[in-house]
Amino acid sequence: MGNVIVVLDHSDGKLNPASLPAITFGRRAAELHGGELMGLLIGGNAGAVATEAAKYLGKVLVAEAPALGRYLAETFAAVVVKAAKENNATVVCATANNFGKDLLPRAAALLDAGMASDIIGVGGPRSFKRPQNAGNAIATIEVTTNVVVVTVRQTDFPAAAPAGAAGQTVKLDPGALDPKGAEFLNLAAVKSARPDLNLAKVIVSGGRGMKSGENFNLLGQLTDLLGGALGATRAACDAGMVPNDLQVGQTGKIVAPDLYVAVALSGAIQHLAGMKGSKVIVAINKDEEAPIFQVADYGLVADLYAALPELKDELAKIGR
Repeated sequence: MGNVIVVLDHSDGKLNPASLPAITFGRRAAELHGGELMGLLIGGNAGAVATEAAKYLGKVLVAEAPALGRYLAETFAAVVVKAAKENNATVVCATANNFGKDLLPRAAALLDAGMASDIIGVGGPRSFKRPQNAGNAIATIEVTTNVVVVTVRQTDFPAAAPAGAAGQTVKLDPGALDPKGAEFLNLAAVKSARPDLNLAKVIVSGGRGMKSGENFNLLGQLTDLLGGALGATRAACDAGMVPNDLQVGQTGKIVAPDLYVAVALSGAIQHLAGMKGSKVIVAINKDEEAPIFQVADYGLVADLYAALPELKDELAKIGR
């Protein structure tokens, strides 16, 4: 019997919705381990998020300190370990986004715990399902250590609904914080009026066939008409057409929007691994043999420079 801790991602005084699927996993893990589910907020002003987090959890641990004002995996991992040990946690989990992927492996090492990363299903208290070979095979793995550390693929667990009553907030002393030589220097954040790629209901992505960053402006116009987010393949990002934070795929962001519009991208297996969970896939490509058409719900064999203007005109009419 042991408790479950969900490490919650937050920024600007708000809980990141990406943490809600991890809470769903945490509820299931707490049932299997026979313990209590707790949330963990870490930061210089983490308490500002506690009320919102308590809507979903029976207990929220809050670790605040000036030294935690900026995220450093070295200091945050030490707090995760302290929280786990003091609260008899047998499971520590978070969403498999940039935050969880960076933080939890460090915490697992400090806890001497086995780790299951990017899981998509639960088979038992220490048994999990995770994709491999670009999603073409699903492996069932078992972690044999007393403490299990897990990152959860948010596209495969539903967002948690609020609990019946608000939980309690408990202060956690973060203890001595040693950054181990690491230092926060600067945050180069890209601000956009478009929704976050991981959370968007509509995504329009382009591939190598876009040929230039300037041509991605065409996709941007279509994206804005649909109220969605802009994505890209690794090839387009590596070619410098768009920033790397737009990459969708096995080594990029895993998404599952209601609508995914794939333009001038072939549908390489690495890209499909990141978006094939989309509810509706629309493909536009001039190559009728492109693999993307094998997974698309709707496919249009056409040159993007002819198809996109027509599509934008029709969408504009609907908008009016």
